[in-house]
Amino acid sequence: MVCPMKVIKDGGHRLFESDPETSKIVSEMLLDLEKNGMDAVRRYSEKFDDWKPKSFELSPDEIARASSVLDPQIVEDTRYCQDNVRRFAIAQRATLLPLEYEVRPGAMLGHKHVPVNAVGSYIPGGRYPMFGSAQMSIIPAKVAGVKKVAACTPPVKGEGYFPATIHAIKSAGADHIFVLGGVPALALMAFGMGEMEPVDILCGAGNKFVAEAKRQLFGRCGIDLLAGPTEIMVIADAGADPALVACDLLGQAEHDPNSGVALICTDEPFGRTCLAEIHKQLTVLPTREIASQSWANNGRIYVADSDQEAVELSEEYAPEHLELQVRNPDWFVQRLGNYGSLFIGEETTVAYGDKTIGTNHILPTSRAARYTGGVWVGKFLKTITYQRMTPAASVECAKVTARQCRVERMLAHAITADVRVERYS
Repeated sequence: MVCPMKVIKDGGHRLFESDPETSKIVSEMLLDLEKNGMDAVRRYSEKFDDWKPKSFELSPDEIARASSVLDPQIVEDTRYCQDNVRRFAIAQRATLLPLEYEVRPGAMLGHKHVPVNAVGSYIPGGRYPMFGSAQMSIIPAKVAGVKKVAACTPPVKGEGYFPATIHAIKSAGADHIFVLGGVPALALMAFGMGEMEPVDILCGAGNKFVAEAKRQLFGRCGIDLLAGPTEIMVIADAGADPALVACDLLGQAEHDPNSGVALICTDEPFGRTCLAEIHKQLTVLPTREIASQSWANNGRIYVADSDQEAVELSEEYAPEHLELQVRNPDWFVQRLGNYGSLFIGEETTVAYGDKTIGTNHILPTSRAARYTGGVWVGKFLKTITYQRMTPAASVECAKVTARQCRVERMLAHAITADVRVERYS
């Protein structure tokens, strides 16, 4: 790993979602759920959430009632956010075009993008009712052309559902809505239980148990990515506003005691000013109980001796969210590539991407940004290929194929080519 010139604060070991204890718990639960079906679902729901409805799926009347109790401003703001997500997803879909290419005379190769049939969307709601997460998986799936989207969201313990979440899920386009949380929810969608048919892809963020369940269910169905505890990194130079940098870092720290919070700066006095500002803001932050734990356990401030070293450190860290609060952001944009989503300039902030602006907030964590991006319309499409040939092109290809197959000693393969030479010559 790149070593920064100076460390003002080190957060210790970086958290990864998987651990042996979590893996064991989830494995045992999934085996139980697959064997005992809805009986196990009900048992876990009552145990963990004090929730035992007659049906976990909401009826049309229950969904309508959820929307009817909301303040009109919540409804309007949800429409604004979802409209941005939908517009961006439509624009992304328009870039994914079919292809047909004549690789040699008479030999046509092609691909097309086909949506999966069914998607299971998990909308988290543990510490916070994150109803803004509904549009992040449901809308891109529907824009991709997915026919069936089922959504699960956990209940408010002992109370039922959060109306704004149900309204957002329905407005985003879900076909079925279940009030059910955690591992049982993912099992319901992956295995298919009750009237629920198995889905082709599971998507959505969640806690470490949700992330581990997705990991273990991969193969039974597809998954979007492993999205664990959230992360933010800010790259800032001496021209940035320390109060604004501190504010943005703490904005993500409130998510979870395991949130990753990091600052890379190119000026040590600036970094120390940011540290003081963070401590100052924590004294009055309404969610300081969680944010202070996150900062104490996982907060980091690095001082790089150059812009290039700042880039190298960020690329190694591969954060979920990366903010640039620097004088020349374009220089950094051209050199950075390992991040889930990039926020360029102080005018934008992670909260915009989380809630409002239209980019997706289901993003890779724990260095997964090295090899994948976040959820987008393409996650719900399969790119499938085809080929067609004229008789003359078939003969040309067959002669090479037969020779290659015999080198590999795959004689039956070679014969399938030989017969075409005989037929079309």
